Amino acid sequence: METRPMTFCQAESQTPFDHEPPRLPPPNRETARTPDPDPIRIYVACLAAYNNGHLHGEWIKVTDEASIWEAVQAMLFRSPIEEAEEWAIYDYEGFEGAEVGEYFSFENVVELADFIRERGALGAQVLNYYGGNIEDAKARFDEYAGEYDSLEAYAEELTEQSGETIPERLAPYINYKAMAHDYEQSGDFLTFEVSGSIHIFWAH
Repeated sequence: METRPMTFCQAESQTPFDHEPPRLPPPNRETARTPDPDPIRIYVACLAAYNNGHLHGEWIKVTDEASIWEAVQAMLFRSPIEEAEEWAIYDYEGFEGAEVGEYFSFENVVELADFIRERGALGAQVLNYYGGNIEDAKARFDEYAGEYDSLEAYAEELTEQSGETIPERLAPYINYKAMAHDYEQSGDFLTFEVSGSIHIFWAH
């Protein structure tokens, strides 16, 4: 599969701002919020309205490209500016800290949302580590070593799994903290902290 960085992808019909638009308040999330067990969504705004001092847009749940396009076209049709065609992603939520660019293609938005649904906050951290390259982030999970309370706990588990018999009288003297420090310095592991736990990946 061809590696495609998750970067700012601009739709063919889109053109970036060539001037500073009027500064408007962000959309009110509370008034737009409805209970949803899967709150991954984007706020898509009409650029023609935005450039004329109007905040016109809609929160759209990220499911598939077709449904997003349909919702965007309906939003543009209701724009206070006639024949509005251009849009931008003005806000987003539910992506666990992963970034969604103003001109991300909807294809990339859907791919990112699916990845976050599968991998959660950990996936977002790994994705950000790779600068938004979703293919690299997906590949990193092939090297996932597990979730632990600390890197020391992982060092202890690796020692136990080594097959070496450690005399019970010597076990208290093994310095797992020092071993964990060596792991950090070796570059053999990548670690990410999520909700107080350490997630460890081999950095092969």
